[in-house]
Amino acid sequence: MSEQGSDKTSQLRDDEYKRELRNEMQANRSTRMQEGGEPEPSGEDQPDADYVPNALRTGGAPPGMTPEDVALRYDLARFLGTGAYPADREQLLGTLRGNHAPDALLELAAQLPVGRTYRNTQEVAEALGLGVEEHRT
Repeated sequence: MSEQGSDKTSQLRDDEYKRELRNEMQANRSTRMQEGGEPEPSGEDQPDADYVPNALRTGGAPPGMTPEDVALRYDLARFLGTGAYPADREQLLGTLRGNHAPDALLELAAQLPVGRTYRNTQEVAEALGLGVEEHRT
């Protein structure tokens, strides 16, 4: 009898693989007898693996800013884009309205001083009193 050259496994072997995977996932621990098949733990000088990927992360804001400042500046940049500049308060409010920015962002931008031209989102954030990165020298 000749072989057909296919690397596909049989239905019986597929079912066996499924059982092994289901058992391993339900056990919530290693089910292998040989440790060569297990992932290696973190080294002494490496951080532990994160087993809670959706947990609140800290430390993402640069010095001089709070996470809220980062989020607000991000939203400003997202709804204003780079094509909005240079612009004054009214032009920025028009761009935000045209890009369907949330009301909270419109209310925040309405607090910008009148009579000033802004060159970028950083200047807008500074004028609104948001924290900005501290430059280290």
